[in-house]
Amino acid sequence: MLSKKMEKAFNDQIKWEYYSAYLYLSLLSYFQSLGLPGFANWMGVQFQEEQFHARKMFDYVLEKGGKIQLQAIDAPPNNWKSPLAAFEFALNHEYVVTRRINDLVDLAQKERDHASAIFLQWFVTEQVEEESNFGDTVNKLKLVGDGGGLFMLDRELAARVFIPPVAAA
Repeated sequence: MLSKKMEKAFNDQIKWEYYSAYLYLSLLSYFQSLGLPGFANWMGVQFQEEQFHARKMFDYVLEKGGKIQLQAIDAPPNNWKSPLAAFEFALNHEYVVTRRINDLVDLAQKERDHASAIFLQWFVTEQVEEESNFGDTVNKLKLVGDGGGLFMLDRELAARVFIPPVAAA
């Protein structure tokens, strides 16, 4: 059974994961409007990942006998100065997600909720990957600038696909 504090914290994070999905859908639209379908594809995969994260937490709360309290999701931004600015914004967003996941782990430890602390380790590891993926793309965008390299990077990002983690299926 989840404590009321853990239940509320998970519900807040579920909202945040869905907000993240909504943000990446907005970024998909932004990149599509620039004629960068590879960048749009990359954000579409990110959208799917965030939905997966939210559902994974959703299912965990129910499995632990908790109650889901869905919350209103704020509208994300929908325009950026450049592809680099958009990816930097998303990277900073992932830093916030990492902090939020770490806060959940801290709360689970404080509540002596070992099952939740173990469950959340998957998300801790996932955030290392998220920050790395966004950071790598930010670095590539800095290298290529606004020139022809942008289209080569667009082609590279078009190859990304969403594959649900096997252990979580």
